[in-house]
Amino acid sequence: MKSILSLYFLIAFVIGTDTFLVSPLLPTLRQQFHISVEASGWMVGAYALGYALFALIAGPVSDGLNRKKIMLFGILGFAVSTFLCGLAWNFWSMFAFRALAGIFAAFTSPQVWATIPILVPAPKVTKSMGIVSAGFAVSQTVGVPIGSYLAEHSWKMPFFIIGGIAFALFALILWIVPQFKPATAGKQPSILDRYAELLGANGAKGSYLAYFAILTGALAVFTFIGNWLTDKFGMNVSEIGHVFIFMGLGNLIGSFVGGHAAARLGGRTVLLGGIGIMAVLYLLLNLAASPLLVHLCFFVLYLVFGTIFPLMMALLQTLSTTARGTIAALSNGVLYAATTAGAYIAGILYAQLNGFFGVTVFAALCCALSIGLWAKSQPKT
Repeated sequence: MKSILSLYFLIAFVIGTDTFLVSPLLPTLRQQFHISVEASGWMVGAYALGYALFALIAGPVSDGLNRKKIMLFGILGFAVSTFLCGLAWNFWSMFAFRALAGIFAAFTSPQVWATIPILVPAPKVTKSMGIVSAGFAVSQTVGVPIGSYLAEHSWKMPFFIIGGIAFALFALILWIVPQFKPATAGKQPSILDRYAELLGANGAKGSYLAYFAILTGALAVFTFIGNWLTDKFGMNVSEIGHVFIFMGLGNLIGSFVGGHAAARLGGRTVLLGGIGIMAVLYLLLNLAASPLLVHLCFFVLYLVFGTIFPLMMALLQTLSTTARGTIAALSNGVLYAATTAGAYIAGILYAQLNGFFGVTVFAALCCALSIGLWAKSQPKT
């Protein structure tokens, strides 16, 4: 079991690193391909768009197939697509390869989340989810800076290395991961039927709305952290990067803490209490009078977020035993919807309502709404 969770951690780390890698490379790629600033953003958007669209399809499809085969298909396609990014010769070839990498990642990630509850005893599911979540946290804290360092020698190198590691992961999945037969035999429901069945489950709609609410607030704040740190403290890009490292460290530690906290205090208590703490911390950000307090506040904020995120994923996975891929796919869809909504609303609030203050108040209100929805949709235990 430890070997599979370690493998899942590495899958999360590699996909997470690839997700965030292009952002620091944009200035270099813009010069390499002779494109505008506006066009360069699509090299990030292509991956996100490919992932978001195909995750909603890949999840339900995987529920009727062998999950190991889907995982192998996804990681192999991801490895090839990422490696090809290092061979891109112009903007459109990079756009296509990034979109393909996102599409194949969308086939891989849901299988990781979906198979954990099958492999792990119920009391250890949250802890195991935390281990996988830590892979994403480490990718932000360690993977992306390493990729940026490698790119100083050649912008191609990070893509070649990540692609090479993904090929190695293909071999490890083939060797370590067991076969996962479909939960139901015979004729399989359609994609729409699977979503209808899932959302018809007791507490499903409320749980996903609660998940959407907390993510919308969190991503609204995340989107405008850089602007706020520059406007209020005059931080440069390097100094802002230090804040993000503290956030990543907090997230990483929280990922490992969540399972232990839930075991001692109960998952419901930790989840609702954690979201309440986040609401308070969002408001306290406005009182931070020095960069040191900002670093501390964001560290604690993401420590709490890292603690409750595996709990949310574990709760969502309890909604159905036959549609775990659909659950993971819809979770990804909600994440991207929250990213879009949070960024849009935060832009309006930052521009028209006292800067970052309006954004943090909005995030705190989202937390309050999320608490109410989780409390109503999840039974007391």
